[in-house]
This record gives sequence, C-alpha cells and structure tokens, in this order.
Amino acid sequence: MAATPMLPPGNPNIDGNPPQLPPPGTDMTGICFRDQLWLNSYPLDRNFVFDYFAMSPFYDRTCSNEHLRMNSIHPLDLSHLSKMTGIEYMLYEVMEPNLFVIRKQKRDSPEKVTAMLTYYVLDGSIYQAPQLCSVFASRVGRAMYYIEKAFRTVASKVEKIGHDGESDDAEDDTEVVKETIDFRELKRVDHIITSLKRKLPPAPQPPPFPEGYTPPQPAEAEQGSETQPGSEQQLPPPVDPIIDQGPAKRMKFD
Repeated sequence: MAATPMLPPGNPNIDGNPPQLPPPGTDMTGICFRDQLWLNSYPLDRNFVFDYFAMSPFYDRTCSNEHLRMNSIHPLDLSHLSKMTGIEYMLYEVMEPNLFVIRKQKRDSPEKVTAMLTYYVLDGSIYQAPQLCSVFASRVGRAMYYIEKAFRTVASKVEKIGHDGESDDAEDDTEVVKETIDFRELKRVDHIITSLKRKLPPAPQPPPFPEGYTPPQPAEAEQGSETQPGSEQQLPPPVDPIIDQGPAKRMKFD
C-alpha cells in the first residue's frame, strides 16, 4: 500500500497556518503550480477551479474572496464581492476543462475596479501571465540587439572588402585585372552605415509597472558590476517572457 505523500510545513489543512508565500505583487512568471493528487480527486470546472487556485502560491489570503470562503459563501459571488473593497480575484474567462483565466484586481467601489495581475490554469497547471510592459521591453530589446549586430556585421564586411582589394593589387600584378573596386564608394557606404549606427536611438524605457507590482531583481546585474570596466562583453538578447519561458522550464510546486 502506498504511503500518503507528506505535505509541506505550514499547510492550512493541517495546522491552520497559511503557507509561506512571496509578498503580494512579486513576479512569479518563472514558476508554475500543479497538484496531481487534487486533479485526480476533483473535477476541474468553474465550480472547483477557485478552490484549486487557492492552493497555489499565487493566491493572496488577504483578499476578499478568502473572507467569503470563511463565511461559507462562494468566493466568486459577485453580489457579495461588489459590496467589498480591496484585493479580489475574478474568473475572467473559461474554456472548460482546459483553460481558466483568473484576474487579480483592486476594488475601490462597486463600479471602480483596477486590474493588477492575470493568472491562467492551463490543463491543470497554474501560471502567472507576464506583464504587457515586460513583454514589450523584451521584444524591443531583442530587436535592438539584432539590429546592432547586423550593423556590426555589415561594417566588418565593408572593411574586409577594401583590405582584400588592396592586397590583391599588391600581390597579383601579373594576373588578369579583376573587377575594379571603387574605394570612394566603399568609404561612402562605410560613412553612411556609421552615421546610421550613431543615429540609432537606444532601446526605449518600458512603461512604469502597475501599482503593487515589484519587478524581479536578476542576479546577473550583481555579477556584471564586478567585471572590469575596460573589458567589454557582448550581452545576449533579453529573455522573452513568453517565448523563452515555457512550462518545461518553470519550477513546479506539487
């Protein structure tokens, strides 16, 4: 007979204490949550999906939905949530049984609601959707990286053409004259490329993050400050939060 799997310390179903969660607003796009034991025991539909989401580290237990759950009221009952203020979760979009979109928002009045973060349950795994500003910043940074790399490649090719032409004229005087190279044209093209490269503006700054959102602090920034100022190192393009971070690359909390 298989032994019952041990739950992590601080589970509310055992000792009544909430699990240790990151502070609200922390960027957790690099992790996902999946509880296969729960999925084998309960159906994943619009009636049970919020109970499943409440088990994940993305859930803020200070929200209004938690107060409704403690009073034996359905946590997604809009008639009660509209009368409360503060942080709440809403089931934004449903495509049973594969996709559920949950939005975290701040309610100031029955009519005024400010969206904060978005989460989605895809085939039983819960993820945090990346911020739109981080997606734009990553795409623009990636495009600027490849544009600058293309300019460097073209500039190096132009210099090599002029150098090869001079060496061929010096070494092969007796051979048949090849196609003539206009060095003035090469210098003019080189000048145009250099001027365009100087006029190319840097990558624009991303828009400010929404209220309550804390951007991640990468460890690469601390390591980069220790390098010597004289040595220049070409950095790779920024990591795309949609393309480069798939479900297989994220840590799972079972």
